[in-house]
Amino acid sequence: MAKVAISTENAPKPAAAYSPGSRKGNILQVAGQVAIDPKTGEVAGSTIGEQARQAFANVEAVLEAAGSSFDDVVMVRVYLTDTAHFAEFNEIYNQLVKEPYAARTTVYVGLPAGLLVEIDALAVLD
Repeated sequence: MAKVAISTENAPKPAAAYSPGSRKGNILQVAGQVAIDPKTGEVAGSTIGEQARQAFANVEAVLEAAGSSFDDVVMVRVYLTDTAHFAEFNEIYNQLVKEPYAARTTVYVGLPAGLLVEIDALAVLD
């Protein structure tokens, strides 16, 4: 079975040589999505809440382009730039992600200027 690149106009274009999503068989990996609004190419907001919502929308757009949804996600990785954002991020996460919850890892990293969060997801499709 061949690997298939997944892309959509509803998520930002990659900044380098990678696909927004990659599917092989029933495994779908969504590349890290940041808070870039695909319509404007600009960072969507300056708060962790605004940026988290946009990053999740971008992940969801790639999932949908592959015929998937958050229901298929088994692993979410969250990259935050500031430990002080953890509680507010969790509030947004709890509003957007429903049970049964995927496994999740949260780490603290450096991201390009103005970006506060990056999210990637691994889905298994039936």
